[in-house]
Amino acid sequence: MSRDPLVVGHVVGDIIDPFNKSASLKVLYNNKELTNGSELKPSQVANEPRIEIAGRDMRNLYTLVMVDPDSPSPSNPTKREYLHWK
Repeated sequence: MSRDPLVVGHVVGDIIDPFNKSASLKVLYNNKELTNGSELKPSQVANEPRIEIAGRDMRNLYTLVMVDPDSPSPSNPTKREYLHWK
């Protein structure tokens, strides 16, 4: 059984297909790095985050998509594909 938070939270397998990681990603709000499963108040995320991506070949282009698989709640995930920012 996988302990990867993206698998446990059904992001991988439900929202995106399984994949092999090819780059590292850091998401920072007010210089605080987030981890999978972080819960933040709206006031903490009023502005776009700083994103840092590092990979084996930086000539590659990446697309970053932010999803909330259980928004507004796990029993009523009607906003799971909401565009938070771009």
